Amino acid sequence: MLISVTGGTGFVGAHSVAAVLRAGHRVRLLVRDESTVERALAPLGVDTTEVDVVTGNVLDRFSVERLVRGADAVLHAASVYSFDSRARREMGRTNVAGTEEVMAAARRAGVGRVVYVSSFGALLPAPGRVLAKDSPVGRPREAYLATKAAAESVARAHQADGAPVTITYPPALLGPHDPKLGDQVTRLRNTLRGLMPVWPSGGLPVGDVRDTAALHAALLGEEPAGNRHFGPGHYVSTRRFVATLREVTGRALPTAYLPARAMLPLGAFMGVVQRMWPWHIPAEYGAIYTCACAARVAEDAGGRPSRPVEETFADTVRWLRDAGHLSARAAGAVAVGVHAG
Repeated sequence: MLISVTGGTGFVGAHSVAAVLRAGHRVRLLVRDESTVERALAPLGVDTTEVDVVTGNVLDRFSVERLVRGADAVLHAASVYSFDSRARREMGRTNVAGTEEVMAAARRAGVGRVVYVSSFGALLPAPGRVLAKDSPVGRPREAYLATKAAAESVARAHQADGAPVTITYPPALLGPHDPKLGDQVTRLRNTLRGLMPVWPSGGLPVGDVRDTAALHAALLGEEPAGNRHFGPGHYVSTRRFVATLREVTGRALPTAYLPARAMLPLGAFMGVVQRMWPWHIPAEYGAIYTCACAARVAEDAGGRPSRPVEETFADTVRWLRDAGHLSARAAGAVAVGVHAG
C-alpha cells in the first residue's frame, strides 16, 4: 500500500512513518522543508531514500493534491501543538483549515482510508470526566485545545457524510527521538532542569509515542473495527508524573502542588506576558487547564497494550541526555536495563 502522510517529520508523525514502513508499506510525505526528513527519520532507522517527498504544506491545495494522488490511505498528523500564546494564529490555520484541506482532497482523490490524528484534548472538558468513543466534541477554553476541537468537528462531519475517516486520540506523548523537542518532552526536560518547582493538581492521560505509532500502522494496514480509537496510555496524576521521574533518575526533585483551578489566573497572566517576552515561559495556561480537566479514558475505549510509564519516562530521559538536550547531572541515575527502541 502507498500511505501518504502529513506531519511526518514531527514526533508522532515520524514514529508512525517508521512503523508504517516496518509493516511493509510505501510512504509519501508532505513537508515544508525537505532537509527535515533525514533529521526526523534517520534516527528511527528509516532509509530516507525509500520515502517519496512532496514539498508544500497542508494549506496549499496543489501540494496536498499531489500528496494524495494515487494513495491507498492517508495519515493526517500535521498539527501545531503548543500552549505558547504566540502561536494562536498559526494553530488556527494549520490545525483547522489544514484538516479541511486534507480531508477534502482525499475525498476528491477517492482515497480508501484517512486516519486523522486528533487528541484527547479535543474532547475536554469531558462529561463526568471520562473520555469515551462517543464523547462529544469538547468546548475547551484554551487556544490549542480549541483548534483541535474545531478540527475534530471537521473530521466528524466527514465521517457523518460517509467518508472513510478514522480518528485517533493520542494521550500526552513521551518517548525517545522527538525531532522538534515538542511540548510534552520539553515539560519533562524542564522539570529535570529545575524550571518547574510548582505543579498543578489533577493529571492527564500519558502514553508512549511508539505505542501510538503502532496503532496508526495497524489502522492503516487493516480494516479498522470502529472509526474512533484512543491511543494506548495510562492516566497519570501530576504527583505520579513527578514521582516517576524521581524513580527513574534517583533525584529528589522538590516540588510543590497547588490546586489547578487556583493556578489558572496565573497561567492566563503568563500567557499575556509571553506575547511580549521573547523566551519561553514554562508556566502555561494550556497545561494547567488540561490538568484541571483531569479526564480519564474509559476502560473499554482502548483495547491496545501500553508499555509501563516507567519505561517511557526512562527512555525519554536517556534520549534527552544522549542527544545533548539534558546534562548527565540532570538525567541522574536513569533506570538500567531499559533501552529505547
